[in-house]
Amino acid sequence: MLAASSIVNSNLSCSSKISSCSDFTSGHSWRPVEAVKLHRKHAARSLHISCAATKPAKSPAEEDWRIKRQLLVEKREALRLQKENNFVILDVRPEAEFKEAHPPGAINVQIYRLIKEWTAWDIARRAAFAFFGIFAGTEENPEFLQSVDSKIGKDAKIIVACSTGGTLRPTQNFPDGKQSR
Repeated sequence: MLAASSIVNSNLSCSSKISSCSDFTSGHSWRPVEAVKLHRKHAARSLHISCAATKPAKSPAEEDWRIKRQLLVEKREALRLQKENNFVILDVRPEAEFKEAHPPGAINVQIYRLIKEWTAWDIARRAAFAFFGIFAGTEENPEFLQSVDSKIGKDAKIIVACSTGGTLRPTQNFPDGKQSR
């Protein structure tokens, strides 16, 4: 098939269509120069561009982050909400990190815990973590929801805090901030 011409006629109607190669060559000479001239003649008349995107579409993760960003608060705002509106700060970091430093009045419930069992599967998981230099492999805390329910009332307003490193501050690479996970 012949390549399309780089000349685009912007005054074309929207109902036109790109003709197939067989439309250009049927009943005409097979000489290359004449075929190209004929192709350009028909292509200029039948080329149609319906729309063009000015920005790439946002991925589902980007859209999800946009929604999450609306709910995030800086640490000063979190402390103000805790003092003035009786919010509870739920710190989901490991217990050792929580003991080192935490916001006053925060409650700690680990969302991840060290791998506890010694089954063949857990030993393999520990080895996989060790392969990447992580000798304290973690797993999701299966008792997380029960622990939260026992420490915080059902009607409590909660601010979840972690140390994984998200930010609301825009940077060159992350103009909308960066989510933590």
